[in-house]
Amino acid sequence: MSVLGNILCRGNTWPVGRTLTARFARWLGRLLALRHRNVELARSVMIAPDARVNPRDGRIAIGERSLLASGAMVEGEVTIGDDSSVQNYTIIVGYPGNGAVRIGSKVRIAAHTMIVATNHVFADPNRPIHGQGLKPEPITIEDDVWIGGNVFITAGVTIGSGSVIGAGSVVTRSIPPRSVAVGAPARVIRRRE
Repeated sequence: MSVLGNILCRGNTWPVGRTLTARFARWLGRLLALRHRNVELARSVMIAPDARVNPRDGRIAIGERSLLASGAMVEGEVTIGDDSSVQNYTIIVGYPGNGAVRIGSKVRIAAHTMIVATNHVFADPNRPIHGQGLKPEPITIEDDVWIGGNVFITAGVTIGSGSVIGAGSVVTRSIPPRSVAVGAPARVIRRRE
C-alpha cells in the first residue's frame, strides 16, 4: 500500500490538493479507516491511504480537519480533537476501560512518536513477563500541544494545554500546562508565559 499511497499522494505525507488523485487518496484513506465498526471520522478528516486505523475492542473518534499522515497507526480506544495532526510513523495505542488515549484540539504530533497507554506487569521474576498481563492507564494530551519527533509518552501521563515536548523526550510523568519539557525522562525546563 505504501507505493500506492505514494503515487496517490504525489509524494506528500497526506493527500492534499483538489486533484482527482488527491481526492481519491482521501476517499480511500477514509474508506479503509471506516471499514471497522466503532470508527467515527468527522467529514473533513484527511487520512493517508497507508495510515492504519483499527479500534480493536475500543472506539476511535477523530475531529474536524485533523490529519493522519502516511504510516501513522492509531489503535484501540483513541479520541483526537479538531485541527490536530499525527505525522508519519507515529503509533498511538489506547485500551478500552482505563487505558484510553485522549488527544485534544490543535495538537501537533511529529513523526515517529509513540503514545502507548499500557505497561507490562513484571513483578514476579519467576514468571515470564508476557504471562503477567498489562496495566492500562489513560493518557491525556490537552489542547494546543506540540510534541516533537521521536517522543515516547508512557501510560498514566497528562500533558497540559499549551505545552511543548522536545524531540527525543520520554514523558514518564504529567507535564503542567504551558510548559516546555525535554529529556529522558522529560523534565520541565521553562514555562510559556
